[in-house]
Amino acid sequence: MDRLWRNARLATMTGSGLGIIENGAIGCRDSRIAFVGAEAEAPGAEEVIDCAGRWITPGLIDCHTHLVYAGSRAREFEKRLEGASYEEIARAGGGIASTMEATRSASEADLIALALPWLDALIAEGVTTIEVKSGYGLTTEDELKMLRAARALGERRDVRVRTTLLGAHALPPEYKEDADGYVALVCEEMIPAAAANGLADAVDAFCEGIGFTPGQTRRVFEAAAAHDLPVKLHAEQLSNLSGAALAAEFGALSADHLEYLDDGGVAAMAKAGTVATLLPGAFYFMRETQLPPIGALREAGVPIALATDSNPGTSPLTSLLLVLNMGATLFRLTVEECLIGATRNAALALGLGGEAGTLEVGKACDLAIWDVEHPAELVYRIGFNPLHSRIRAGR
Repeated sequence: MDRLWRNARLATMTGSGLGIIENGAIGCRDSRIAFVGAEAEAPGAEEVIDCAGRWITPGLIDCHTHLVYAGSRAREFEKRLEGASYEEIARAGGGIASTMEATRSASEADLIALALPWLDALIAEGVTTIEVKSGYGLTTEDELKMLRAARALGERRDVRVRTTLLGAHALPPEYKEDADGYVALVCEEMIPAAAANGLADAVDAFCEGIGFTPGQTRRVFEAAAAHDLPVKLHAEQLSNLSGAALAAEFGALSADHLEYLDDGGVAAMAKAGTVATLLPGAFYFMRETQLPPIGALREAGVPIALATDSNPGTSPLTSLLLVLNMGATLFRLTVEECLIGATRNAALALGLGGEAGTLEVGKACDLAIWDVEHPAELVYRIGFNPLHSRIRAGR
């Protein structure tokens, strides 16, 4: 081994639970995990780190964020407190449209500089992998600018970044009366350009009454498939348009939000292996009352992931640890479901199940080492960060 972490308690996130190994050790060779098991069976190593009985989990994964953008929506937050709805704000030119104007005006360097502090907050809590969506530029040039900025975050910081093209996020003002024309732009120009430049790992859309219809979303998914890009979907957040079933039809990596998901959507996701990514930060911030169908998802065996949905309008949240607590308190997820949701299932939601999310031989050596007595503390505590150290690719 290049490096061995010994005298540790491991939550490997394998099997049916947390996959706990007491008196454990993890060995790394060439940035990948080469040993996981009892310390008594551990091989020698060039460097040995004594973890003093601390817990080791996989590095955390934030599998749904909108971290790259410009501008603030604090005034809209104030309006919502005064009684305005999300839909009213959006139809009055606020919401995504206001962030679009600021993002279009920002340079790529501006976007990187703005996002780094938010990324640093996540990294400080043990996040080693993050997904970043575009969706605030809404022109080909500006969407590609956002994707380049997202890719650059992985060069500025030691974190794995997965990028998602969300061109079908909202209708820009220049296409106000021509939604189908804008969808054609997304399908015929944005997606091919993102694919040709290697800037997108997936394609997403906002299938909703204030977003895009199922028919328009299907066109986006067909264009993504033509360029060998997997798909994800913002689905059933504000109403039920059967977007999750549509996503499952295309073998989507995940369908996200899902407050209004019905039994048919649950069954379709289970059959396709599509991950249900729940976003309690948005649920909390928007003061929603319609809970996702947690029981139905459990019963069907749909993998459940958790993420921050970090964005300026509906979830200005940069704490995945807080999301774990929200998942438990708001959605009544168990400790195991919350921790697996930010590791193993989050990796599946990004198509990284073979690379990250569990402590297994052959995977990237991405670890979070915690000063806690039990992993439940990571879900239980609020406003407290017990991270001792973060290991990315064995370093």
